[in-house]
Amino acid sequence: MCSPSSDNKLRQPVASTVGWVSYFSRLTEVICSAQPSSAQIQRQQHTVGSGLTAGTHTGLEAANTHTHTLNIFTSADMMHAAFLLLFAFTVAGAPAKKVCSYQDILDYLNLTKENSVFKVTRPVLDYTHPTIVELDIILYAILAVIEKTQTFIPFIWATMIWKNERISWDPDQFCGITQISVPTDMLWRPDLFIYEMIQKDDSPHNPYMYVSSDGEVILEEDMKVVSTCRMDVHKFPFDTQRCNITIGSAIHCADEIQLHAFSNSSRATQFSREMMKTQGEWEFLQLSVSSSNFTYHDRLWEQLVYTFTMRRRPLLHVINFLVPILFFLTLDLASYFIADHRGEKLGFKVTVLLAISVLLLILNEILPSMSNKTPLIATYCIVIFALMLLSLLETILVTYLMEKSSPYQEKFRLRGDHEDTQEKAKTDNCNKEEKRRTCCSCICEASGGERQHELLPLAEEVHNSVQSAESRVLLLILEEMKELQKTLNLHFSCGVGEGRSVQWAARINRAFFVFYVTTVSLFLPLIFVEWNT
Repeated sequence: MCSPSSDNKLRQPVASTVGWVSYFSRLTEVICSAQPSSAQIQRQQHTVGSGLTAGTHTGLEAANTHTHTLNIFTSADMMHAAFLLLFAFTVAGAPAKKVCSYQDILDYLNLTKENSVFKVTRPVLDYTHPTIVELDIILYAILAVIEKTQTFIPFIWATMIWKNERISWDPDQFCGITQISVPTDMLWRPDLFIYEMIQKDDSPHNPYMYVSSDGEVILEEDMKVVSTCRMDVHKFPFDTQRCNITIGSAIHCADEIQLHAFSNSSRATQFSREMMKTQGEWEFLQLSVSSSNFTYHDRLWEQLVYTFTMRRRPLLHVINFLVPILFFLTLDLASYFIADHRGEKLGFKVTVLLAISVLLLILNEILPSMSNKTPLIATYCIVIFALMLLSLLETILVTYLMEKSSPYQEKFRLRGDHEDTQEKAKTDNCNKEEKRRTCCSCICEASGGERQHELLPLAEEVHNSVQSAESRVLLLILEEMKELQKTLNLHFSCGVGEGRSVQWAARINRAFFVFYVTTVSLFLPLIFVEWNT
């Protein structure tokens, strides 16, 4: 039998799904309490009977009112209970939200570090099925290109995608989870390596990989690749280099692992240009992708070849190397306007030649030791160095020819000084004679006619002395004429050899200057056209 209770029990909250049982129990109690019990019915009948026996109209009305009130109360409780029951069934029919975690998937797959099934062998259910590995490489930065050691150092982003046939789950059973991340040492990975790599990668590796519900595994790595590259420095510093990164499996042939490129050449180039952070001296042009096969020990091997094409920015080398050498060449040409009989010209040319030698030492540190073709910049420096060396030798020859005629010039200079001295002495003697004549004439005029008979012996004596002085002057003139004749004879005898040396020096200087200018005018345009071709 149901015991009466109030409807406040239904207003208590339902804590969980388990509490629906107690909720239905309280609802049953409320419904039972809404029905009138036998004791209540007997009391109502007794009240009605007592009223009729007494014959009082007031008791009958009271009994009818009480019975109507009880019926109204009972109907309201029944409607309330029905509404609550309908609400309870509606709420009970709504599904509860399920809570899932990544560990549930790992437990379902039995994927643990101790389980070696997922990492020991190639993840295929049938060994005849090859594992298809999709590879994608994006160039992030060009760290260095070293011509001396033929080394190319890029920083790349590598992505590998393959399928593990032992892994699969239904996302609907795990709250829609389609991808999880697991440590890289928990699953098998392709044994790919770079053929040109000459140094172990020291950059930090990605510790996790992504696993999808269909068994697809994605591994992303950031790598600093120190690789060897065969460079062509023929047009240095206006050169374009192409360096390859070849990727293949170490022990698995094409029947076991097949390599496919995830992105084609245009897409890889576009992504690399968008992600490129630093290029330094080099300008990135293109990243091309190609596949190739080779046979080794009767087994076919697959490999992917990524070719990086880049062009050097030559401005730094032009300013620091090519232009200074051109300036030194201009200075060497300008040295032809310096006099040959002086030593400054020879010293100037030696200084310019030493400066070119220093620049050649710097070039030796840049260019590789071996190359298929001679670099054009080496040809440029060698030709200019050879022209300056020939110019120095020509200056030495001309200086020698000019110095060969210097003893005769010195002798003529000393003889000319001696002649000047004698001419000065002769002039002084003439001045003295003029003074004497003047004195004699003054004496004769001052004495007049009155003392002429007294000074006549003295005048005769003076006249005799004047005649003797004139004779001595004539003798000196005769001696000077003889000396002049001897000098002319000596000059004509030695002038032939001296004139030939000077003439040859002038001819050599003029001819070599024309040759120098012509060679430079032809060589410089040709070398620059070859650089730009």
